[in-house]
Amino acid sequence: MALALGALGLAVAPTASAATPCPSGAVCIRETNGNILNKNIFYSYGNHNLSNVTGVRVLVNNQTGGAGFQICKGYNGTNCYPVQRGKGEYAPYDFTPINSVVLVR
Repeated sequence: MALALGALGLAVAPTASAATPCPSGAVCIRETNGNILNKNIFYSYGNHNLSNVTGVRVLVNNQTGGAGFQICKGYNGTNCYPVQRGKGEYAPYDFTPINSVVLVR
């Protein structure tokens, strides 16, 4: 199953069994070692600024009800890529230029 992530070229990937699970209702950014730090678990709609999230990471959308997310180059949800609503893990992506994540209904 491949769901393109707009212009980013990301795709939904199968969940790795050794990786920390993303809680139901959240969007998470997985560290390179498979762990998810508490600071990178997002539940509330709106923008979330990132701190020290660089390099290749995996984003996981485990929201319910068809909720989506955007990743943004600017802080406070500015200069964003299109909304994505696919549930599951997305292919690894370089988060170095990404400074915020926005959760949308």
